[in-house]
Amino acid sequence: MIKVGINGFGRIGRAIFRNNLNKEFFQVVAINDINPDNSNIAYTLNFDTLYDRLDKAYRVEGENLVSGDGNKIAISHERSIADVNWKSHDVDFVIDASGVYQNVLDAQKVIESGQAKKVFVTHSPKNVDFTMVLGANEHLLDVGKHHVISTSICDATAIAPVTKAIKQAFGIEHGYATTLHPWLSYQNLMDGPASSWSVPGEIYHHFALGRSSIGNMIPKPTSAITATCTVLEEEGITEEIIGSFSYRTPTAIVGSADLTFHIRDKAQTKDVLDLFEKMESSQNWPIVHNNWEPLVSLDFKKADYAAVIDHRWTNVLQGHMLKLVLWYDNEWGYAARVLDQIKLVEEKLG
Repeated sequence: MIKVGINGFGRIGRAIFRNNLNKEFFQVVAINDINPDNSNIAYTLNFDTLYDRLDKAYRVEGENLVSGDGNKIAISHERSIADVNWKSHDVDFVIDASGVYQNVLDAQKVIESGQAKKVFVTHSPKNVDFTMVLGANEHLLDVGKHHVISTSICDATAIAPVTKAIKQAFGIEHGYATTLHPWLSYQNLMDGPASSWSVPGEIYHHFALGRSSIGNMIPKPTSAITATCTVLEEEGITEEIIGSFSYRTPTAIVGSADLTFHIRDKAQTKDVLDLFEKMESSQNWPIVHNNWEPLVSLDFKKADYAAVIDHRWTNVLQGHMLKLVLWYDNEWGYAARVLDQIKLVEEKLG
């Protein structure tokens, strides 16, 4: 089985770990996190407010996490991904889930020193060899030259495959995306400065993001369409034709995207429904799922899909104005696609 190291064991790192426990796509052999307390690392893995406690808890033995069946996972606490001795654990791939931009730059050092075959970065920065979203641009992956691979972000993982399907079926003249994203760990309970997680010590210039996360819907810019356009460049989707805006919501999990497209070719609502029913039945991964039930956000918690299309709101006006509403578990659904990407790269490497 392929061996993986995880750098950064926060929300996404643990979601990937838990997701893999169910699927066993790979074996996690090493975890690096700046949290110096191994017992606390085990605690945050075993008990989760959103996803409940693990059925089989992990314990700490020295510098290792140990499962109930005795499987050991080495723990380290280096600041840089490049300072971890991944090779000593016979790691094939490293997942950088730290969210720290310097680790993206240092990921190249991991490759150059032969510490791992590939590094997967769980956000959408520059300075990577390739940014991939399944259902959007995986056909452009070249494992011979793409070594530091961005797995993009939860919003683009949901929006990009849906946008590509619409573009190829009907054409897109222009459009707009509004995302609603749950709070994140760097936000404040009470008003204060908005501290950056990706660049520690930096204060976001968007001051509103520093306001209380539990009492406000916070309007803010979003990288959702920037990340989407990165993987749909071949389709001619750019930020010049699709605008974006976001609310950071006072909720714990599950994001949503409200998409409005002016499509080139005249269509009816039924044409759109038929498109996505066909897409769901023929897709290689659980990218889209079609929903007609009267559900609310938490009903989509732990949904394994990149995007659930809520067809209660699917509508075409005057043959050209298309409305779509997407739901996605911004941690679990996203983590599931990271696993799928790793499995795809493993298969291409032979």
